[in-house]
Amino acid sequence: MSSAVIQLIVLAGIAIFLIVRLSKVLGTRDGFEKPPAPLPPQTGPTVNRREFEVIQGGIDKDIADHVDLNSKAGLALAEMKRIDPEFNVTHFMEGARAAYEMLLMAFENGDKETLRRFLADEVYDSFSQVIDARAAEGIHIDASFIGLRDTRIIDANLDPDTREGEITVQFVAELTSVVRNESGEIIEGDPKQIKRQKDVWTFSRIMGSSDPNWILVATGL
Repeated sequence: MSSAVIQLIVLAGIAIFLIVRLSKVLGTRDGFEKPPAPLPPQTGPTVNRREFEVIQGGIDKDIADHVDLNSKAGLALAEMKRIDPEFNVTHFMEGARAAYEMLLMAFENGDKETLRRFLADEVYDSFSQVIDARAAEGIHIDASFIGLRDTRIIDANLDPDTREGEITVQFVAELTSVVRNESGEIIEGDPKQIKRQKDVWTFSRIMGSSDPNWILVATGL
């Protein structure tokens, strides 16, 4: 037997030995293995995944659900949240709706004690004068709050020096209201007629302060 044949036999043996060893380490594939799903065709410009997530993460829906993020009000609200991480616009709006009903009914019913706690001095004085005038004439208001048809933020401001934040909200409410004299007789209004009322109220608070309450500092139509 020639040396060339012997070399071929030796090389073949080495190859068989390596194949057996590799099969023990890597394993073997038996049966059907599902191929990887093809990538969907590109229909637009390529977007870097990390960049997309950063952009999406930067959208504050708590603000965007109420105002344009790039508007003056949106930028002011964002700064309020930066100064006071506990501040939440959605929670503020929930509180504003409850405050509107409470304060409106307190005014109609002549409840000065409730008004005093949540009104700035100037607003309280205006409300108080109307209540006193009604009492002097011997009349009172009989009102029932039906509900809110719409609430929306129409402005927001922040004083960078004092950190005083102001948020102006428009309310559209439905209620019944009648004016009664001392005898209880109706002299104005219809208890069965639901009327719609629009108010624009501005609430104020020092952002980051320990006092969580917002104070009504201005009213309008």
